Amino acid sequence: MRQNDGVSFTSSPLKIPLSQTPAFQLTGTRHLAFQLIDSLRNRFNNVKHHSTQLNVSAQSELGVRSSTRRSPLLCFASVSLAAEKQSIGRSPLLYSASLSLTQPDSTESTQDGHLATAGRYSEDRVLVGEVLVRNKDGDELERKDLEMEALNALKACGANSALTAWEIQEDVDRIIDSGYFSSCTPVAVDSRDGIRLVFQVEPNQELRGLVCEGANVLPSKFLENAFRDGHGKVVNLKRLDQVISSINGWYMDRGLFGLVYGVDIFSGGIVRLKVAESEVNDISVHFLDQKTGEPTKGKTKPATILRQLTTKKGQVYSRLQGKRDVDAISAMGLMDVSILPQSAGDAGKVDLIMNVVERPSGRFSAGAGISSGITSDLLSGLFGSFAYSERNLFGKNQKLNVSLEKGQIDSTFGINYTDPWIEGNDKQTSRTITVQNSRNSGTLVHGNQHDNSSLSIGRVTAGVEFSRPLWPKWSGTAGLFFQRSGAHDEKRNPLIKDFYGSPLTASGKLCDDILLAKVECVYPGSGNKGSSMFIINMEQGLPVMPDWLYFNRVNARASKSVKLGPARLLLRLSGGHVVGNFPPHEAFAIGGTNSVRGYKEGAVGSGRSYVVGSSEVSLKMLGPVEGVIFSDYGHDLWSGPNVPGNPAGARNKCGSGYGYGIGIRLNSPLGLLRLEYAFNDRFAKRLHFAFGNPK
Repeated sequence: MRQNDGVSFTSSPLKIPLSQTPAFQLTGTRHLAFQLIDSLRNRFNNVKHHSTQLNVSAQSELGVRSSTRRSPLLCFASVSLAAEKQSIGRSPLLYSASLSLTQPDSTESTQDGHLATAGRYSEDRVLVGEVLVRNKDGDELERKDLEMEALNALKACGANSALTAWEIQEDVDRIIDSGYFSSCTPVAVDSRDGIRLVFQVEPNQELRGLVCEGANVLPSKFLENAFRDGHGKVVNLKRLDQVISSINGWYMDRGLFGLVYGVDIFSGGIVRLKVAESEVNDISVHFLDQKTGEPTKGKTKPATILRQLTTKKGQVYSRLQGKRDVDAISAMGLMDVSILPQSAGDAGKVDLIMNVVERPSGRFSAGAGISSGITSDLLSGLFGSFAYSERNLFGKNQKLNVSLEKGQIDSTFGINYTDPWIEGNDKQTSRTITVQNSRNSGTLVHGNQHDNSSLSIGRVTAGVEFSRPLWPKWSGTAGLFFQRSGAHDEKRNPLIKDFYGSPLTASGKLCDDILLAKVECVYPGSGNKGSSMFIINMEQGLPVMPDWLYFNRVNARASKSVKLGPARLLLRLSGGHVVGNFPPHEAFAIGGTNSVRGYKEGAVGSGRSYVVGSSEVSLKMLGPVEGVIFSDYGHDLWSGPNVPGNPAGARNKCGSGYGYGIGIRLNSPLGLLRLEYAFNDRFAKRLHFAFGNPK
């Protein structure tokens, strides 16, 4: 009997190596199948011409022997499964049955003779009177359902049919491919009614238990669900193949390096799955030159890069997790990185090689913009900016930024130092230290003076804040700042009251001192146009010294974008409230480019409380240009008179209002440019120009 080394079926255990495709090994056995037809043809002729000399035994244990002839009338057929070792990425358990035929008590034929016979009778057919399915001992199967499975698998072989060796071979394959049988032996028997073709099959065992080795991350519940329907039933190799494919699919869907590489079926119906999961053995960082691609010395400390990884040694490597790690490192803005998994020395483990190409980390920049707090012409709000930033201080991804903004009214000088991940902290907490000196227009609340001159609010601020992720997609910030603020006229002279006699400071002195504790929670969404956004912050003035201000302010903003066919609807809502003794210029100002369009900045009102809602529909027009229709509404919730000095009432601000209009947006290298033309409820119209999305 020809042996196939790829797979061997035994009573205990049954070993089933996986292959990627069915391995049909029929070439070496088909000439023997043809000899079965040749033998049957000769037998038919002998029965016809020498019936008085023929004594047929109906035994078919190894074949059918003639009592009067040495040459056999029948051949013994055995089926074995063969599988070639191939990639086991998605390896189905499908096999082809190879029909091996031997001639008992005969050594006269050679391989060349077989081939010649096969070629001669390749189209010869033999009439079969009856087709039966029996067990390997020739007896009826105990389970009639399995007998029907085998009979239903037959396509060519049937009662009173003329068959060729090819057709018998194909039906043997079909019986094995049904998945219910571990072997199939076609045996031909002479009977009084003609030739009887018997397929002797050996059913698989019933599934009684499952053992899974090497699966550390595969949930046991997943395995239980996959095999639950088959428990107590005959093991079907096709169904087993589907289960293995689902297990491999579970790993693939999660990007995990894992798969089933072997199956054993033991006596007693115990199925053992062998699973290989590739664990991370080591992670190394290789710096490459940006121009040549050759190895070089990097500026960034490897520990700074490695702490960004969620992939750790000893974990099963995941491609999806590796991609998230690459995105996290790229978000640092310092380098381009790729991760290459390589086989480690230990079986089943991988080494991760991180190839890093660093970018320049220090740079100078200059720009220009328009202040949103200017109520007069746009030119008065123009400012220029200059900054130097180092994004990889000490090779630890720490950032230092020194900036200067200067305009006709507004000016800001600031120094910021940020450590995006404090060393030794496992919560990815960042720290920012800020020192800033700014001067901004005070006309949002107090308007211009009687001679049309403007006043400005000067602030000196210093403080520190800490930020960290809280929940998925949520982050939190807490900080402590000291601020000294006061009002000045255009000649930098300090002011205590404005033209209407409204106070400009809460303490009645030239400057107000505030020790401010800040807490903020942010949900930024996914960042695309269809996401939601929510921000809430609270500021608390701490009266550490007797003349330091004490107040509490809460502010919240939310937005939601919804797609409407080719257009998109954007809804925004913001509101806030402040209690305690606070400077009048810190009141909530309503109206303007980022509030209620159609009004000047702060022209609707200023109060201790406010709410502003906005809706707009945008539509792509041409390239980076899109058109927009919008409407805004704002209200101070009747809190304007509660601001010290009632600056809104002194200037006859209405406290509520709405605006609507049209505009165009342009995505430019400088960012989003907005040009909007709006009308308000007082029949006034106004042109707004700004950078960036509405706040």
